[in-house]
Amino acid sequence: MKHKLSNYDFELPEKLIAQKPTQRRGQSRLLVVNREKQTLTHDTFNNLKDHLKNHPLMVFNDTRVIPAKLLAQLDSNARQVEILLIRETEPEVWEVMMKGLNRLKPGTRLKFGNKGLSAQFIRRQDTRALIQFSSSEELTAHLMEKGRMPLPPYIHRPLDTNSQVLELDKKRYQTVFASHAGAIAAPTAGLHFTQSQLASLREKTVGTAHLTLHVGPGTFVPIRKENFIDHEMQEEYFQVSPGNWNKIAQAKKNGQAVLAVGTTSTRVLETQEFDKYIQKTISGWCNCFIYPGWEFRNIDHLLTNFHLPKSTLFLLVCAFMGEKLAKTAYREAIRKKYRFFSYGDAMLIL
Repeated sequence: MKHKLSNYDFELPEKLIAQKPTQRRGQSRLLVVNREKQTLTHDTFNNLKDHLKNHPLMVFNDTRVIPAKLLAQLDSNARQVEILLIRETEPEVWEVMMKGLNRLKPGTRLKFGNKGLSAQFIRRQDTRALIQFSSSEELTAHLMEKGRMPLPPYIHRPLDTNSQVLELDKKRYQTVFASHAGAIAAPTAGLHFTQSQLASLREKTVGTAHLTLHVGPGTFVPIRKENFIDHEMQEEYFQVSPGNWNKIAQAKKNGQAVLAVGTTSTRVLETQEFDKYIQKTISGWCNCFIYPGWEFRNIDHLLTNFHLPKSTLFLLVCAFMGEKLAKTAYREAIRKKYRFFSYGDAMLIL
């Protein structure tokens, strides 16, 4: 079988899965991979600009993560349940992930704290639920005060985690340039950047553009089929403003290299045709699944973190740098004890 998922498995020691961010933003390590020369170079993220030649255009995903994890109490039995907001489908109605759906009856009420916010279970929708909140304003206020960051399942935060750690997550599981709220996972390659590093990069080294892809749970859904081309990516909402679109179109026209910051930026860039200038914001739904054999049309370099074995993200990296080189780079990263996943170290693929 050509598209065999088990070919993309590797042994990852659990201690390499970063459970918290580095002490200060931007202190991560950086593995630089040159596809043309087939070389690997070890460095630190602070020295990123030393590896960027000929003024590339860096494209960032400026989505903002909402603190979408909430604790609710079921009216029926006062049991506490954890709820993860996915998306608002109509005013005050949200698609959510929660356990124990089999036991819930339509009309079951959920209470959130003592301040009046409540919700009603409408119905089950596949593996998710639709619930209607009592008020959008109260929900927003409750999220800001009590919501937890929706960290991926491999970062462990028990229910009794102290407030200091939760506050650190609110700050650090968010890029410094996040501006459009709607994601339930961070575009993690962007987490490394500080405002001062961005300013110094813009000064001499790179051009910058932004797009928005609201990262959803689909990013973390495991591939369950050995023939991985049968896997279906879940849709995520994206938009690109005319100013940013036209910067990318101009770069393509001028032969300027495009550096995608993260796999989320990559998926939007690879599904659009930047062959003309626009005057209205482009938006839509993206369910692009990139795996080995994909012909990249719009990106020349990629900055990304280290990903899970057998994941859609690792397949994207293998597609971009070639399977053999990708596996060599990951083996080296494991040997040198790089930190993996969302709070981990970075890899620049040139």
